[in-house]
Amino acid sequence: MTVFHRNEKKEPLPDALKGGVVAIGNFDGVHRGHRSVLDRALSLAQERNVPALVLTFEPHPRTVFRPDTPVFRLTPAPVKARLLEAMGFRCVIEYPFDTGFSDRSAEEFIQTILVDWLGATAVVTGFDFHFGKGREGGPAFLMASGEKHGFTVSLVDAFRDENTDVISSSRIRTLLAEGHVTEAAGLLGYRFTVEADVIGGEKLGRQLGYPTANMQLPPEADLKPGIYAVRFRHPDGRVHDGVASYGRRPTVTENGAPLLETFLFDFSGSLYGETCSVSFFGYLREELKFDGLEPLVEQMKHDEEEARALLSGVTPLSELDRAISF
Repeated sequence: MTVFHRNEKKEPLPDALKGGVVAIGNFDGVHRGHRSVLDRALSLAQERNVPALVLTFEPHPRTVFRPDTPVFRLTPAPVKARLLEAMGFRCVIEYPFDTGFSDRSAEEFIQTILVDWLGATAVVTGFDFHFGKGREGGPAFLMASGEKHGFTVSLVDAFRDENTDVISSSRIRTLLAEGHVTEAAGLLGYRFTVEADVIGGEKLGRQLGYPTANMQLPPEADLKPGIYAVRFRHPDGRVHDGVASYGRRPTVTENGAPLLETFLFDFSGSLYGETCSVSFFGYLREELKFDGLEPLVEQMKHDEEEARALLSGVTPLSELDRAISF
């Protein structure tokens, strides 16, 4: 799959990708609600025998407008691209979003990006998509622009779960902040997954018989501190079940920076410097402060047993789950 990061360089779109169906949106999470839009785009592209593309924006607009409170990304760009590729998209365009871009008119967005650069023959987006300076471009403007420039427009209603509640990224973030990773997976359609470089640590886990792969998540990552049953994926696709601790390690540190520490079952070797991913399958318990290392190790043994039991025989929730967690 082709990923375009910036088109300010005037990088031309290959002819094979022009004239396609373009799904537009941030799609943070690529959750079940997003997939109602994305599936419509894929279906249209198949019907018309044209490429299916996704136009998204990096960084997330809220991070640009509110830099002091950046959004907790459910799917950073590399993870999002991997999920979209697994769905069947030919190209992901990660268009640079900044204040200059936000000041462009809605008409300029249509003309320079959708018409001149992409040559879109169809656009699919959510029913409440707005764009252009001051959000001047809305559904009616987009429909009129399609008639003017010769592309069709499909607006997809909000997708609701079995309880008729709208599935949204903010709802999933709230669940993760409360440690409800199983419920979050039900809305995502796959297990919540983070990706980061493995970094060096104090090697205390190795001394205790539980060596860990340590990762620093972004400071805005609002995941509930605690112990999780996880699956760890190497860059080459190998996976290991494991148990992970996310938090400040109160037994051994005072007010340390939050760290994700994963003990991989049945693994030995060095992972330093590798970009790996961790998928969350279940929340086991809260982060606790123990009275010394001995009771900590005893609890870690129980955590390992519980995680092994939880992960035994798990099956993919979807093809997207299979693509990143299995």
